[in-house]
Amino acid sequence: MNHEVMITCAITGDDTKVTKSPHCPITPEGIAGAAIDAAKAGAAMVHIHVRNPETGAFSMESKHYRAVVKLIRESKVDVLVNLTCGMGGYIYVGDNGMKDTPAPGTDFVSQEDRMRHIIDLCEEGLYRPDVATLDCGSLNFGDTNRAYISTPNYLRKGAGILRDLKVKAELEIFDTGNLWFTQQMIKEGLVPDPPLIQLCCGIPYGVPADTGHLLAMVNALPAGSVWTSFGISRMQMPWVAQSILLGGNVRVGLEDNLYLSRGVYASNAQLVEKARTIIEAMGAKIITPAQARERLKIH
Repeated sequence: MNHEVMITCAITGDDTKVTKSPHCPITPEGIAGAAIDAAKAGAAMVHIHVRNPETGAFSMESKHYRAVVKLIRESKVDVLVNLTCGMGGYIYVGDNGMKDTPAPGTDFVSQEDRMRHIIDLCEEGLYRPDVATLDCGSLNFGDTNRAYISTPNYLRKGAGILRDLKVKAELEIFDTGNLWFTQQMIKEGLVPDPPLIQLCCGIPYGVPADTGHLLAMVNALPAGSVWTSFGISRMQMPWVAQSILLGGNVRVGLEDNLYLSRGVYASNAQLVEKARTIIEAMGAKIITPAQARERLKIH
């Protein structure tokens, strides 16, 4: 069991379905405000996607990331800022092979373009993130013709960019083969110690959200890993307890679950507060952003 737990709050994901919640932040001001509230509630880290303020659709534009990080930093509320690098990996295939592929909805771009906001903010120097995420493998994403593509060479390039920029990589694992390749990147010197691993459970069709699959992945973690796991939807809060029992940290937030209880929409801060209640009821305690930086060797 982990007795000193880091909470990550994933503020809003790339799925437009999340906007059906009245608490889903869309503008940079809304996203930053939700992140600040989550930090005040006990989150040591906030995981950020951005949206087009006018349409609510996901965005990859550096200006929106810059605005969010600027507002968080200027609030003087301490929290680790974790920016996604996952956008730009979707391919919709047609039913007739290359005749209608790529199909509408495809946003596939190079690894550098997926990380343009990270590169821009680090080069500018004012609002660089503490952490950035890499989705560590390709996946049939959902139940139609959408796939997320993240090949070994794309991942090598992404990990190398983060290593050279001195931004901590969070390695998001959607299935067991992703862990296998993460071990390879560590062998190749692309991932500085300690590896930061996020085990993502319940996303169709990755690893299912059940105890046996999570335990198998925990048993395959790279040595010395700092790890977190989450379950989506109704499994979010049970996964808080499950992760802690197996020695991990926790992630909650509207990216993964919209509800505080059946039919009741949650805010990000409320989900953090509920996770904190579970953590403390189990006899553990949450760690501060400063303690998280020390644990992750972020200086």
